[in-house]
Amino acid sequence: MMSRTYQATGINLQGRAFGEADRLLTILTAEYGLIRAIAPGARKYKSSLRGRSELFVVNNLLIVAGKSLDKVVQAETIQSYPKLSQNLAKLTVSQYLCELVLAIALSEQPQRELYELICSHLARIEVLDENQYILPYLCQAIFHFLTIAGLVPQVHNCLLTGKALIRDNCLGFSFEAGGIIDLAALTETINPPKIDSKLTLQELQLLQCLGKTDFTPQENLASELAWINLDRLLRRYTQYHLGKTFRSSALVEGLSPLEF
Repeated sequence: MMSRTYQATGINLQGRAFGEADRLLTILTAEYGLIRAIAPGARKYKSSLRGRSELFVVNNLLIVAGKSLDKVVQAETIQSYPKLSQNLAKLTVSQYLCELVLAIALSEQPQRELYELICSHLARIEVLDENQYILPYLCQAIFHFLTIAGLVPQVHNCLLTGKALIRDNCLGFSFEAGGIIDLAALTETINPPKIDSKLTLQELQLLQCLGKTDFTPQENLASELAWINLDRLLRRYTQYHLGKTFRSSALVEGLSPLEF
């Protein structure tokens, strides 16, 4: 149990107006997981907490525990990602990732791996060139977060037969089963799972690359179309398994290819 005053390092994932001049923050901390805390006076123009309570800002925090809500009494910014808010695609994708982290993060226990992962992906997205295609980076981030949550789809073996996938075969993706299925195996299965999407060979190859740490996406028209399909597939899969809709998902869907 946390003492009445405690220190933590965390990133602001969500914030809203609270009272006359405060902000209510949802913060992912490395030490204690998700916490909700009031940043008193943070909406005042001259408040020292004003910039430190913005979205995507990482702070060293001194917090007083309360009965229902904690209170930030001191914040020292150690990292921020200002370029995320200067580009619509980067901002939208980053907001989606924050929503995803909010859905899988736990409270009152350490979440250092998740904290480091969201910071790592935001940093990666922030430095992308304006002409770089962003969807591959979103897909890999989703894949990594699903891995931490224990929900990562099976993309190397058929879920019905357990055999390695043969790339020349017709393949499908099942949310219910949790990954890829060789469609030829469906005829030999009693009560086969629903196939939510068929996969092309290129989509399979890209999916199988998402778990790699040294993954660098190729950029061409054919792969862009594949990434659009995989992005939709992974977001729908995530929504299915977490049982909730992400507001930013519709915003990602609404971005035109030119904005990517």
